[in-house]
Amino acid sequence: MNSRRRFLLTSGAALAAPALLRFPLAWAAGDPFALGVASGDPWPDSVVLWTRLMLGDPGTPPPQTAEVQWELAEDDAFRRIVKRGTATASPDLAHAVHVVPTGLQPGRWYSYRFHHAGATSPAGRTRTAPAPGVVPEKFSFAFASCQQYEQGFYAAHRHMAAEDIDLVLFLGDYIYEISYGREKVRQHDAPTPKTLADYRRRYALYKSDRDLQASHAACPWSVTWDDHEVANDYASDRSETLTPRDEFLALRAAAYQAFYEHMPLRPAQRPKGPDAQLYRMLRFGDMASVLLTDDRQYRSYHACPKPGRGGANVVGDDCAERFESARTMLGAAQERWMADTLAQSKARFTIIAQQTLVAQLDENEGQGRRVWTEAWDGYPAARRRMIDAIANSGAANPIIVGGDMHTFYAADAKRDYDRPDSATVATEFVGGSITSQAPGQNLLDRWIKNNSHMYLAEGRLHGYGRCVLTRRGATVDFRALDDHKRADSAIRSFKTYDVEPGRPGINPRT
Repeated sequence: MNSRRRFLLTSGAALAAPALLRFPLAWAAGDPFALGVASGDPWPDSVVLWTRLMLGDPGTPPPQTAEVQWELAEDDAFRRIVKRGTATASPDLAHAVHVVPTGLQPGRWYSYRFHHAGATSPAGRTRTAPAPGVVPEKFSFAFASCQQYEQGFYAAHRHMAAEDIDLVLFLGDYIYEISYGREKVRQHDAPTPKTLADYRRRYALYKSDRDLQASHAACPWSVTWDDHEVANDYASDRSETLTPRDEFLALRAAAYQAFYEHMPLRPAQRPKGPDAQLYRMLRFGDMASVLLTDDRQYRSYHACPKPGRGGANVVGDDCAERFESARTMLGAAQERWMADTLAQSKARFTIIAQQTLVAQLDENEGQGRRVWTEAWDGYPAARRRMIDAIANSGAANPIIVGGDMHTFYAADAKRDYDRPDSATVATEFVGGSITSQAPGQNLLDRWIKNNSHMYLAEGRLHGYGRCVLTRRGATVDFRALDDHKRADSAIRSFKTYDVEPGRPGINPRT
């Protein structure tokens, strides 16, 4: 039995029976650690340790502060404790704590846990990043997104917890504010969130799932958000329903606050009202640089929305607004940061972790183009600037990973998508969805025929991507459940791709 599976079985991070996934919310039984533990954003000498005490109603925690003791050990049995301390859990953060122990050894696994009022949390397992200058034999990560609670169980997270990976990149739509979908297997317990208390309750519901807790406990996560952490199809300070700006920014502030409270983020990512700097770079020795982006907070409004709406639309080339050069997905400051960070990257692989599909997806089956304005197709000038920045930076072996689309995609990232012979700059993978439903496969099959740079569009399956980096290259597996409506579903790799150093582009394994 490998050490990861042994840890999951002995720490309480894994479920004994899939039926327990439907257990009543555990804080009703008085468990202060009912939402589990997590770690994230590893550096060579530190990592974030997270938990949230459940001391009452998950939306309106009691006003008093609480003390939480934490321990970090070199072994799963906590016989060799290397760091310990006490953190104050404040009602201002819903009694969540973000502990950042420093002075750790690079590139090694640690176990951690919390204590409060005689209760001990499940143990978590985390790993620091390799030191600068070090090229490990292997660095592996999963990338995932889109886990609508009602549309399926989190069996994908149970399998992700058992993977031999160093990191999870979660690329948005951790929660869904709206209720929708076919063949629901469970229900949201409240209407669409409107307040900070509402968002806190929604996160508590999602994080009560034991398979999701196991995935968090098994290794560090690095996260970004998409739209459903706030509201469907929002863009900057504009909502899909054209809510008055001040009212929407108050909603965004509440949603951003709840996101920070429930994620293993560093204090630098703590919001200030409706603003938060979520884009950042993580370095894993000289093997990988990971750029996490934010394409929600700063983006230009959607081009050519439907009358009376502010959200995405499917448009043709007659939508002149779409082509305006000033339109941006990342905002000017983040674009500059990306260009500068790419230029400074010395790693063997450069991972651009963003929320959606970069490649052009022409949905027209005849002449002319029709594209969805929610993805990078709504911002072609901004896409060209990003692709140019990747190409001009000299960053080695760029791989773009994304989510949002509820579909597994594999594509060449082209300098000019309208010219099939244009240079391929990077390799792109979108990791399907944990549960969220996709467009019909008949549509995807027809659309992909118009897009010669695309090699896969699979929406019937649900799961995540797994990427293994070695000195010889990268291997990406698309991991899919047999049935996301079953808590005990098995999983398999249904497609594998190799990325050869110095040769960007999709290379399906035969």
